[in-house]
Amino acid sequence: MPGLLRGIARTAVVAGTATAVSNRVSRRQAGRWAGQEAPAPEQSAPAAPAPAPAPPPPPPGDDMSSRIDQLKELGALKEQGLLTEAEFAEQKSKILSS
Repeated sequence: MPGLLRGIARTAVVAGTATAVSNRVSRRQAGRWAGQEAPAPEQSAPAAPAPAPAPPPPPPGDDMSSRIDQLKELGALKEQGLLTEAEFAEQKSKILSS
């Protein structure tokens, strides 16, 4: 019985954390989109959505620790839902091939 309660409690904590993160990301994206959706009066065509920001290019040289740091930042952006799987794979290959 204690194992069951521990499992239920852990599930509740994970679900609560996921909900909080999801809500925060949704609010942030809604704020960004609201700023982009307000076109100037002289514009008649809607503006194209801005591409996802790319991580900064690696410094010249083979500093492996900087590549690892960039990959960690890229992974964090993907976990936050700011990058799609395709964007993540593209940026990852750029970092690793440089």
